[in-house]
Amino acid sequence: MQKFKTQWEIKSNWQLIFPLLGIIGLIYSSYKLSTLFIKDSLIINSILTIVLGIILLKFTLVLFKKLEKKWDLEYRWEIIRVFIVFAITGSSSVIIGRPILKLIGITKDNLQPFIYWTLFILISFIFYQILLVAIGWLFGQHSFFWSFEKKMLRRMRLGFLLSEKK
Repeated sequence: MQKFKTQWEIKSNWQLIFPLLGIIGLIYSSYKLSTLFIKDSLIINSILTIVLGIILLKFTLVLFKKLEKKWDLEYRWEIIRVFIVFAITGSSSVIIGRPILKLIGITKDNLQPFIYWTLFILISFIFYQILLVAIGWLFGQHSFFWSFEKKMLRRMRLGFLLSEKK
């Protein structure tokens, strides 16, 4: 356990919650992916879950190495926290987008599919921007996500939405 803590620069035991949440999320994602392919066999589904879990873990660790150099974070375990924030934000923005469209009176039945999905993506994107900073703040990464948000808006040529000067 000490080797794991040293590798991820974990100084306090409470910081272990982020690798634990990351592993739980990885296993859940592997399980959901395996159920897309195999629905009936519990044994084959379990084996596929393990195989996909290993593949996703290896892929995630490669991403960590690349992003560790790019992102300005103090400790390695914070990368896991950032990934968790991205996962929660992405899911939440999609979950919020559907009721907002229904509240406005827009459904798949009363609008052409292309227009419906364009509006759905646009509304989800707007809520994603708001939720990214809010959930990042809840996870103690407000400064990282605020600068990430500003950089993203500038790259999309929407920097005028930021009230501050360069």
